[in-house]
Amino acid sequence: MNNIAFFDFDGTITTKDTLWEIIRFQKGTPALFAGWLVMSPVLVMFKLKMISNQRTKELMLKYHFGGTSLQEFQQRCDVFCKETLSSMIRPGAKAEIAKHQAEGTRVIVVTASAENWVAPWCKEMGIECIGSKLAVQDGKITGMLTGLNCNGDEKVCRIEAAVDLKAYGKIYAYGDSSGDKQMLAIAQEPNFRPFRN
Repeated sequence: MNNIAFFDFDGTITTKDTLWEIIRFQKGTPALFAGWLVMSPVLVMFKLKMISNQRTKELMLKYHFGGTSLQEFQQRCDVFCKETLSSMIRPGAKAEIAKHQAEGTRVIVVTASAENWVAPWCKEMGIECIGSKLAVQDGKITGMLTGLNCNGDEKVCRIEAAVDLKAYGKIYAYGDSSGDKQMLAIAQEPNFRPFRN
């Protein structure tokens, strides 16, 4: 019976939050900082738990990318994965993925980040991706998400919708934050912040 491994992306596989980095890559550092300034009341409300993670993310995405052509956005995401993302990948995480692949383990990245800038890297690695999905209208990004932000309970819901867990002998999971706790809880071998050294 084959095994399966679920990896969180931001902070687990990467050293940085890739939402901020995709904004920096596509819009520039001044625009990233300007966005923080404009959105600071929202970020404060999020820290005080007055506004949800999903709503915060949607407001940031709308501010920076609302009305952007999906085709143009995706092309830039593809370039980001080729040119920039590799410098943020933790060597230990990449080695662990390779080890699982060599052993025939099915590997899936489960991330709150949008699939647009994670899936191309996963494809290059020969692994699968389950992530948040950007809403698109008339070929343009609205800033909203389609469905729920892929975090917390939603990670497990999305896993169970895509995978028959009973078909696997052992489940591994890797995460680094409170948003990964539910995913870690379904694994026989949970790993919390394993690649920090």
